[in-house]
Amino acid sequence: MFRRLVTTGGLLAFTLTGCAHHQDYGSAGGAVGFGETVVVVEGVSSNSRMPVPVAWGTTEVVPGGMEEVRGPRAVAAEDGPYLLDTGDKLRIFVYGQPSLSRIYTVDHGGQISVPLIGHVHARGTTTGALERSIKSRLGAQYVKDPHVTVDVQQNRPFFILGEVRAAGQYPYVNGMTVQTAVAIAGGFAERADERRTQITRRINGVVEKMDVPNDYVLLPGDTLYIYERWF
Repeated sequence: MFRRLVTTGGLLAFTLTGCAHHQDYGSAGGAVGFGETVVVVEGVSSNSRMPVPVAWGTTEVVPGGMEEVRGPRAVAAEDGPYLLDTGDKLRIFVYGQPSLSRIYTVDHGGQISVPLIGHVHARGTTTGALERSIKSRLGAQYVKDPHVTVDVQQNRPFFILGEVRAAGQYPYVNGMTVQTAVAIAGGFAERADERRTQITRRINGVVEKMDVPNDYVLLPGDTLYIYERWF
């Protein structure tokens, strides 16, 4: 007996989200038959291992649990820079310019309004990029060699609906998960399906919906919906 993986569709395996593992499963009794290949992909569902024997000369990839997901996987906030969006409150300080140093809120158009220079685009940018933009525009005409700092005073909120005790809008906490969000909303209601949650998220201007487990990492602006169980 020996193992062999034929990768006629190998590129597909690496484009899917998750880590691929190769394991041998037989048609009966746990032993793999000649020429059988099994590809298991870890997904976001708790039922994330789905071995699929395939015929010799082909490779089939089944992403475990991905049948529930409609959209990209979330990543923890620390995996990339925080991108500003509507609802974020920013503390902007311009050295020597008290009239410009204040708290600004990113509006529905994704902008902030700064005295002297007017509207500045903030949506989808980092605090560092916003600093450079404000500094460039102030320095071009109004302030000589301005020193600007931008910090997030308060993240935009998240929203939770469905089978929780206190649905509504709540301040986002860095690193929070679905389970944390439910706790903030008072816990699950009596009829809640505690194993499934739907997240609605805007990604690059596109609204994505996906079913996720309780340990899924949330991002500011997410809307959670807790399903009702059938029995």
